[in-house]
Amino acid sequence: MIADGIIEIPGIIILIACILRCAQYVIQSQSKQSHYFWLASVLTFFAVIRRELNYLPELFISSDFSLLNHSYDWWEDAILLVVYLSIIGLLAYTWRYLWALLKSVPVSLYLIVVALATLEYMGENTIIIPESIGQIVEEIAETGVYAVALVYLWRFKTIDFERDLSYKLYAPCKV
Repeated sequence: MIADGIIEIPGIIILIACILRCAQYVIQSQSKQSHYFWLASVLTFFAVIRRELNYLPELFISSDFSLLNHSYDWWEDAILLVVYLSIIGLLAYTWRYLWALLKSVPVSLYLIVVALATLEYMGENTIIIPESIGQIVEEIAETGVYAVALVYLWRFKTIDFERDLSYKLYAPCKV
């Protein structure tokens, strides 16, 4: 548990930077679509951080915790369900913005993320990778995915993207 925390620290720091960058984009957004998309991104990174820090409640909350006759696990599941449903609803509402953003991402980034996710899966399930270093490989691959996300978010210019997107959506039809 403690070793997990030490290995995960760089990933958590990167995720916090991603959440801050997305929050900045929420503030900079020019349209409702982009505002809600970036809000969904903030919630997504929040959910990922919560997943990465899944061992913290065991350290700080007693096993007999109860609030309104429900355990901590029940409350955690209920809150996370609301967060997940909010993410899905916001992304469904902003599907055009999401689709335009996904199309603008270079294919090489998709390939890098798929390779890192495959490496993470192999490390977690000790496929080809020895069990002794599987967890380390898994955490390094996850941190790599988070780093790719941060680099993309850092280089992304929401104002330029929104200007280009609005031009494409509302440009006169050429016949």
